[in-house]
Amino acid sequence: MTNVKVALWGFGAMGQGIARALLRKKGVEITGICDISPAIVGKGMLEVLGEKAGHSDAKIVASIEDAVPPKSCDVCILATDSFTAKAFDKMQKLLTLGVNVITSAEEMAYPSANEPELTKKLDELAKANGVSVLGTGINPGLVMDLLALCLSGAMTDVSHVMCKRVNSLSPFGPTVMEEQGVGISVDEFNKGVASGTLAGHVGFAESVNMIADGMGLEIDGFHQQMEPIVTTVDRKSPYGFAAAGHLAGVNMTGQGTKNGEVIIDMLHPQQIEPEMEGTHTGDYIVLKGNPPISMTIKPEIDGGIGTIGMCINCIPQVINADPGVITMLDIPVPRAIMGDFRTLIKPGKKIVN
Repeated sequence: MTNVKVALWGFGAMGQGIARALLRKKGVEITGICDISPAIVGKGMLEVLGEKAGHSDAKIVASIEDAVPPKSCDVCILATDSFTAKAFDKMQKLLTLGVNVITSAEEMAYPSANEPELTKKLDELAKANGVSVLGTGINPGLVMDLLALCLSGAMTDVSHVMCKRVNSLSPFGPTVMEEQGVGISVDEFNKGVASGTLAGHVGFAESVNMIADGMGLEIDGFHQQMEPIVTTVDRKSPYGFAAAGHLAGVNMTGQGTKNGEVIIDMLHPQQIEPEMEGTHTGDYIVLKGNPPISMTIKPEIDGGIGTIGMCINCIPQVINADPGVITMLDIPVPRAIMGDFRTLIKPGKKIVN
């Protein structure tokens, strides 16, 4: 049986992390890489990663058609965008090529929440080409939605859901730094909020709707808020810098409501190097009902490694899935794959045999 073949679109911090993880897995290989950075286009994957020979190498190219020739891979992991609309053309191209897609775009974790029309188009295109597309990651995708749903499986009644993630942005790349306003002034933050150009955390609407639909809570309203986290000391991460008096990140809150009552609460302060000012990371879920459930994970599940893990561990699930747009509600609960990827693929599901 041939290896499960994976292409990568986007070879920044996340794409390179995914590649390193896949190089250490059995029964899977990287067949193509697409990125537009002049600093790495034309180079071999192993050279960019600083890996020794012993693995199959892939050349980094600027054209996705060159990275994904016909019938060359089973799935492509897209790690370039956060929003469905921005990732749409890329996903459309991959689906047209007959390739399954996993994307770390946060809105794609539950795309119908913000982009129902684009979701319908992607679903129709995926089904027409016999492939599937999944959005996943650490959050949304696991910590503030799927994990709460899994815990609720031990309950007979749920009246309120609270998910809180206190996390570090330090592992993430330039796109996340820009979305979170890392390094900007409070005045720039206020202007960005007023104009709608500062994204903050992307994914609350997706997480709230995934929880609501998963449990049948039937919310009728969604709201979110964003406040600046201003550092009093200089902070530096691999891809971000915040001078004292500027933003180290943002504090996001969100609510799903029914008849004016909050039944789903989202709390998410996130910043670079939080420990420099005494903030300790952690993940928390509190479910009110019968029986009540409270979960604490300290420190937080690492955001960078967690997103990488979710993307690679969903590879067999996406290949096995029915064609169309799918979410974490549609596939088996993700788990670490420590054995051979090939043994998890259903007969007749591989594109490259």
